[in-house]
Amino acid sequence: MSQEKGNLSINSENFLPIIKKWLYTDKDIFIRELVSNACDAVTKLNKLMVMGQANHIPADEKFFITVTLDKEAKTLRISDNGIGMTADEIKKYINQIAFSGATDFLSKYQDTANNDNEIIGHFGLGFYSAFMVADKVEIDTLSYLPDAVPAKWMCEGGIDYEMAEGERTTRGTTITLHIGEDGTEFLEESTLYEALTKYCSFMPVEIYIDVVKQEEETEEKKEDKTIHLSEEEAKGLSTEELKEKVRKKKEATKASEEEERKPLNETTPLWQKQPKDCTEEEYKAFYHKVFFDVNDPLFWIHLNMDYPFRLKGILYFPKLVNQMDITDGEIKLYSNQVYIADNIKEVVPEFLLLLKGVMDCPDMPLNVSRSALQNDGYAQKMSNYISKKVADKLNQLFKNEREKYEGFWDNISIFIKYGCMREEKLYDKVKDCLLLKTTDGVYETIGEYLEKNKEKHENKVFFVSDENQQAQYIRLFKEQGLEAAILSTPIDKPFVSFLEYKNSGVKIQRIDADISDTLQKKQDENDEEKKAAEKLREELENLFHGILGNKTLKVKTESLKTADVSAMMLLSEESRRMMEMKESYGENEEMQKLFGHITPEQTLVLNKENALVKHIIALKGNADKQEDLELICRQVYDLALMGHKTFTSEEMTQFIDRSNKVLEKLAELEYKNK
Repeated sequence: MSQEKGNLSINSENFLPIIKKWLYTDKDIFIRELVSNACDAVTKLNKLMVMGQANHIPADEKFFITVTLDKEAKTLRISDNGIGMTADEIKKYINQIAFSGATDFLSKYQDTANNDNEIIGHFGLGFYSAFMVADKVEIDTLSYLPDAVPAKWMCEGGIDYEMAEGERTTRGTTITLHIGEDGTEFLEESTLYEALTKYCSFMPVEIYIDVVKQEEETEEKKEDKTIHLSEEEAKGLSTEELKEKVRKKKEATKASEEEERKPLNETTPLWQKQPKDCTEEEYKAFYHKVFFDVNDPLFWIHLNMDYPFRLKGILYFPKLVNQMDITDGEIKLYSNQVYIADNIKEVVPEFLLLLKGVMDCPDMPLNVSRSALQNDGYAQKMSNYISKKVADKLNQLFKNEREKYEGFWDNISIFIKYGCMREEKLYDKVKDCLLLKTTDGVYETIGEYLEKNKEKHENKVFFVSDENQQAQYIRLFKEQGLEAAILSTPIDKPFVSFLEYKNSGVKIQRIDADISDTLQKKQDENDEEKKAAEKLREELENLFHGILGNKTLKVKTESLKTADVSAMMLLSEESRRMMEMKESYGENEEMQKLFGHITPEQTLVLNKENALVKHIIALKGNADKQEDLELICRQVYDLALMGHKTFTSEEMTQFIDRSNKVLEKLAELEYKNK
């Protein structure tokens, strides 16, 4: 083969800058492109062997890829023992960039290749990602074809290349990158290993890393590598026999060293196996290895779909240590075991981006664009399929392993609630296994809760948003045999409205939104008693308005079944939701103006059965006791408010100061009575 020079068949000399700045956004992507090309070279050869097109290659041939780093020489080599190329194939696949090796290969063998679209092209545009980090790139290759002639190709950064007959003696291809200033970080072993681990951890061909050590061997180190025979081994052997013994020992030592050498990748990842062939220990070990999570996953879903599209993968529901963990989801997307990206929402339903897992979509190209996926029906079908598999798994656990499912609920509820609000189709599939954890410590579906409490409050669900703050209300409920759902996470605020929307005729309200009839004493009042009660209410309302300076506060008097509670603060559910909506818009001035006129409609409920309230009623007309009356009224109001919301620092300071005054008066009174 004579030496040849020329320029690449492209339309613009700005080709390489485009490669660097437009086609690829991450510089380390060249690792994925070149190593996956090497994998494809092996895959092609394997296909030819299966089809009887390469019978001269031993059936037990071991295929592998070697990545060699030489920091001193500033080179990086990616070498395979796959199909190789002839000089003509280099001209076609490298020099004429528009061609795709995969397209040509499939068209040639379409009758026998079973439409294996997973061959993405041994060479094509991806090869030129090498110039993102290299000033000069060389190809040394020898085709698998009998009597093939090795070929060498070189290109230094522009569009000019040189070709000549090569010196390679073994089948396959070696790409040598002469690293330039743009890629110096990849001359560091740790950086290279990180990129290889990111993109190549599950590629289907064994990958090895070699690092050229630059230190010269000392005589002592050379001596260490010399094979010695013990006196026992050498006893009675002739010179020739000794040489043969040494030779065999050298081979055994070399074989042992090679056996210890392990590939950096796992060629048959767990998701490629059938679910029935995977153990619980394997699922957990894979999870820990891939996601570096010390906690075991709660459970997992193994995806294995061949029609109408191909999809394999494993989705894990992680254990949440705290609520902030919901941002730590990670779905890794692969194509034929080659890493593409994390969390592509066009393929993975958005609510599942909170989970951890891997998905392998063989029909998806490596350089797929998100804009293309947005209009792709295939991606939407995949997303729908995944949602269905999640719903099926949840229903299966609920029906067959209810106790186990309840144990998971506190962790998975965030995912499921979010998913139901994002995809109503998911809600329709899982609505019968949505659980409410109640103040009685049990888990019930909405249907179970309503049926259990229909005699006490039909078609009404009470809930708690803060167990500590609303402890007084919870105690009142428990004393009367009532229970409330615990909905205390940030996602529960919109979820409450969503549930009410989806359950027509059912009212869902916070435990302090109203006084349940069950908490009140039943009293039959005549007209005179009703008038007296209304007059008392008006007097108390005016009293509290005057003392607190709050004209919008409503005051009610009720006879509760317990005398321990002096007062309760109520905020209607409608008013609360409007206030939450106002808060959700944050600093949006336009929306804040719209909601600006909205003020909370608070109602102070005074318990006529309580001794403090009776004392207020008795003192309200006594002019000499106005100071004590004001002190008691403010304290009762704050006690009610404390169970309703968190105090500001100013409110808490005033409450503490007033509590001290109350204690001082009690101490003085006790002293006077002695």
